[in-house]
Amino acid sequence: MTQIALITGASRGLGYALAEALAPEYHIVAVARTVGGLEELDDAIKAKGGAATLAPMDVTDRNAMAQLCRSVHDRWGGVALWAHTAVHTGPLTPTWQLDMKDWDRSMATNAHAMGHLIPYIAPLLGTDGTALFFDDPKGGKKFYGHYGASKAAQIAVAQSWAAETVKTGPKVRVLTPAPMATAVRARFHPGEDRDALATPADEARRLIATLG
Repeated sequence: MTQIALITGASRGLGYALAEALAPEYHIVAVARTVGGLEELDDAIKAKGGAATLAPMDVTDRNAMAQLCRSVHDRWGGVALWAHTAVHTGPLTPTWQLDMKDWDRSMATNAHAMGHLIPYIAPLLGTDGTALFFDDPKGGKKFYGHYGASKAAQIAVAQSWAAETVKTGPKVRVLTPAPMATAVRARFHPGEDRDALATPADEARRLIATLG
């Protein structure tokens, strides 16, 4: 029976690389807002002999995510793996100059969405599935006000869930990727030598290997 991997934030960066690396062992349910990125991922997965179901939607849309999870349940019964890489990265800015639009978007995507994503997806994982979250510890660092705070909140929720499910499942893991040559990294570190960074593909393979 085909295993299902749900990747939220699958159109670029680590999410894209994880989806590609997991195929064809898993059928990939790829969620992202960027349709073009999802279509490129679909082509890459097909080239490996795998298959994907594309879900172009925003993880902050509760109704859309509820419908997706219902559809996944009805079609496959559940998922074996959920990797959550969707993130909003507003521009670096002094805290006293925070823009409310960037603040609200960061909080909605990085923190508030956890309030419906976990309740919707946990039943799909059951007791045997695995949920993966990816830390990027920027909280408290200068100019990272909205991203650092919202990402720290996301990881805190994931850590609570992990502590609660040690004996019952699903397995909840918080992983810390090495610095990668991604668009997010380029926004935060312009001019950085990207050749010295890990590629998302290499890092995806390394992280998957740690799951045992």
